[in-house]
Amino acid sequence: MLLSRHLTWKNGMRSPLVAAIAALTLTLAALVPAAPASAAAAPDIPLANVKAHLSQLQSIAAANGGNRAHGRPGYLASANYVRGQLDAAGFSTVLQSFTYNGATGYNLIADWPGGDPNDILMVGAHLDSVTAGPGINDNGSGSAAILETALEVARQSLQPVKHLRFAWWGAEEQGLRGSQFYVNNLPAAERARIKGYLNFDMVGSPNAGYFIYDGDNSDGTGSGPGPAGSAALERTLQDYFTSIGVPTRGTDFDGRSDYGPFIAVGIPAGGTFTGAEGTKSSAQAGLWGGTAGQAFDVCYHRSCDTTANVNDTALDRNADAIAYAVWTIGTAVPPAVIWQDTFETATGWTVNPNGADTATTGVWERGDPAATTSSGAKQLGTTVSGTNDLVTGRLAGSSAGDYDIDGGVTSIQSPPITLPAGALNLSLSWYLAHGSNSSSADYLRVRVVGSTTATVLNQAGAATNRNGAWATATASLNAFAGQTVRIVIDAADASGASLVEAGVDDVKITN
Repeated sequence: MLLSRHLTWKNGMRSPLVAAIAALTLTLAALVPAAPASAAAAPDIPLANVKAHLSQLQSIAAANGGNRAHGRPGYLASANYVRGQLDAAGFSTVLQSFTYNGATGYNLIADWPGGDPNDILMVGAHLDSVTAGPGINDNGSGSAAILETALEVARQSLQPVKHLRFAWWGAEEQGLRGSQFYVNNLPAAERARIKGYLNFDMVGSPNAGYFIYDGDNSDGTGSGPGPAGSAALERTLQDYFTSIGVPTRGTDFDGRSDYGPFIAVGIPAGGTFTGAEGTKSSAQAGLWGGTAGQAFDVCYHRSCDTTANVNDTALDRNADAIAYAVWTIGTAVPPAVIWQDTFETATGWTVNPNGADTATTGVWERGDPAATTSSGAKQLGTTVSGTNDLVTGRLAGSSAGDYDIDGGVTSIQSPPITLPAGALNLSLSWYLAHGSNSSSADYLRVRVVGSTTATVLNQAGAATNRNGAWATATASLNAFAGQTVRIVIDAADASGASLVEAGVDDVKITN
């Protein structure tokens, strides 16, 4: 049943809401992207090398019953081929075994020496095919592209700031079994070291589209934003395609590929996708060329998914996009942290700093929040990091409305923060949740107060149910350089007796 759902969804189009990700609409004033950190220039990945790997995978399938599926000899032969290439290049490799449906499967994990072991960038693709065919676009294309990127890392003797880890997953076609096994068996401390995961599943579709996983729900539809940090991965990939003049469109985190187990535990994710069995629209054909009314991949999960079923242009562009992301993210020198608060200890925030608050319950406090539900999650019991956050009434009570905001506005103010000169950026994690009895009079607002005041987040309520889900906001503080400022956070139930909850975590200012 899970497999048939998996086969139905891999279409690159908007799909149903994933239970773990709630939709949020973000309204930010003075919002600008963070200033890019310095990074090494990315290489051009030779298309011929990527296609040579595809030819090897095709030959392996031909010698092993026509496929490279989970539990079949063609899969293990594929994993051994990739591992041999990586071992010869100087990677440290592990073939991780697992069992599914009575058969042994394998994940191949390859680590490049060096980089910060507490700051891991992971790049992955599934290596298995379906039993019906050799699986060259799905997903020899992603597997070959990340393999050649990894080999280029070795050829250049790259010394990244982040630790680089590549993965080839088994039994994806059985319902993400390999990646799920890997994530489930990582100790919590090891999971925390993975700061980003990039997934590449079908990057050479013959009637290609250019989709990027929508990390920030920037179009306001579909499954909502990914974990905090996903938007930055999305922007990096968008930057590459923008640089070569290729337009992209968002594709949802709909749970169909191996990013699913990562985002389920809060690891930021991203990646590219060129489409599967879904039909290319006239608008998409106008955007990218190709044939309207035809599937992105007419050989999806069929015996004709061979080396003849690959769009060289799409494969070349996506391989270069993978390298761009690895070099840009992996070698970027992180910005200096000027000030931050994860709310694990008391740092001097003041509730009701102006003495004008009117809320009678649900006032801001620092603490370990209890989860509440009412037609979905309202107050989140999980924080972005650690145990504590800023939350509007941390207790749960006997009903969801016992400790939510009631009676008007609650505010809290940071201690004074002295900012240096230079380019400055503020980031924070946040959520606003409310019932359908809310209105636009309810809100969560974040302001920076210095010689002037700037509103950097202003999320209004609405007369619809909105479940709590952590999102990330970023804003430039360049106008406040050299000043001493305070951050003021307000939340309000101003439309009568509506259910309103809010939280803020991991506030950071970087230079």
